Amino acid sequence: MNLLRSLAVSLALAASAAGQEKTSGNPIFEGWYADPEGIIFDKEYWVYPTFSAPYGEQTHFDAFSSPDLVKWTKHSKILDTGDIKWAKRAMWAPSIIEKDRKYYLFFSANDIQNDNQAGGIGVAVANKPDGPFKDLLGKPLIDKFHHGAQPIDGFVFRDDDGSYYFIYGGWRHCNIAKLKPDFTGFIPFEGGEIFKSITPEGYVEGPFVFKKNGKYYFMWSEGGWTGPDYKVAYAISDTLMGPHKRIGLVLQQNFDIANGAGHHSVIHNKKSDNYYIVYHRRPNGDTDGNHRATCIEKMEFDADGKIKPVTITKEGVPADKP
Repeated sequence: MNLLRSLAVSLALAASAAGQEKTSGNPIFEGWYADPEGIIFDKEYWVYPTFSAPYGEQTHFDAFSSPDLVKWTKHSKILDTGDIKWAKRAMWAPSIIEKDRKYYLFFSANDIQNDNQAGGIGVAVANKPDGPFKDLLGKPLIDKFHHGAQPIDGFVFRDDDGSYYFIYGGWRHCNIAKLKPDFTGFIPFEGGEIFKSITPEGYVEGPFVFKKNGKYYFMWSEGGWTGPDYKVAYAISDTLMGPHKRIGLVLQQNFDIANGAGHHSVIHNKKSDNYYIVYHRRPNGDTDGNHRATCIEKMEFDADGKIKPVTITKEGVPADKP
């Protein structure tokens, strides 16, 4: 009888484990990681987050890949300050894009506070999504404040006409610039201006853009990144330049689950037509500002194309192959 009972318990545990594997769970991988950039490369999901640590230790990037959003593989130290000679500390907020079979990783470094300090936003390049990445320019791509925007939190966006744009900015200011085809600099807009301000109401940092049914969905983070009031808002516009009129919140904390939910990205699986929001949040009761964990939820739209408020969960999302 004891043998049968042991067998039954073993089968129940196995079934439970199998059931747990049917969803990603949240966080989706172990460790303190923030500001996740999610994307699909070659029928595989990739997430490029900030390694969340004190600025003196936040000096490298790891990446994570998955065939289905449930099982994740860690790719350690795809880029660090040894590869970026001008970056000394505080590397964070990566954004990545593939072009002509090369992978370009944009990132913030050094947390500069004025135009006299060295640092800003850089770009590195690799032949594979997991690197190794090397400095493309040997210097920052943006190293000055324009329109009051701290040069941090960049996002690279490819429009339908094949043009590439860079959207970035902290300190409650957001700019856009048109990238050269080789990503070594910028093409001035008509009239000669390189950086245009497109700051919406409530903007703090962490911009992200995607296009759906001909409309531009411009998203950003509000609140303080070390506090429980971090959240994500959005606008829908007819043009990339806006105006971006704030519609409302997409993501915020639920103190039954976690707090400080923000600095996100969006993944669109064209095969299933599912949209996912990848973001970071903080465990309740944890007061360490760097203790941020990367999570994922499904993102849905109403009949008018507006984003439905996302409910944060412990379960995450079911498996979905790209």
